[in-house]
Amino acid sequence: MGDDIMEFRGDPGALFLDGLAHGLPIPNGGLSRPFLFLGTQAMHSPGGKDTTWERDWAHLTGWKRWLVVAGAEHASFTDTALLVEQLGIHRNPGLSAERAVEITRSTVRAFLDLHLRHKPQPLLDRPSTRYPEVKRCDVEQKTCA
Repeated sequence: MGDDIMEFRGDPGALFLDGLAHGLPIPNGGLSRPFLFLGTQAMHSPGGKDTTWERDWAHLTGWKRWLVVAGAEHASFTDTALLVEQLGIHRNPGLSAERAVEITRSTVRAFLDLHLRHKPQPLLDRPSTRYPEVKRCDVEQKTCA
């Protein structure tokens, strides 16, 4: 494991997992660090209910991705959904908590591997057969596919 630490070179940037982006510390001149938005398709698709992501997207000047997860809800991006399901409470019939946690972990890992280890990550660049729920958004076209 110690050798892995030596592979980390670069700026990890920032990840924003779901939620409204009120008060993100983006400088007036923009932010050139890598940035990933990951959220629910229902709330965070471009042109949708939450306009804070679009507002901030315009100020991100470096590498950036906007991904949404079909069938996800706000709790899908935390361990809470998994714990609640283990209690026998199934809140989200569209996406199991186990699947949501797998998607979140894989996406975060891909982001960090790309920006710290400089290893290409197809999950961040094109549709994935392994994770068809993950949609890459085109903000200008206001679509996610």
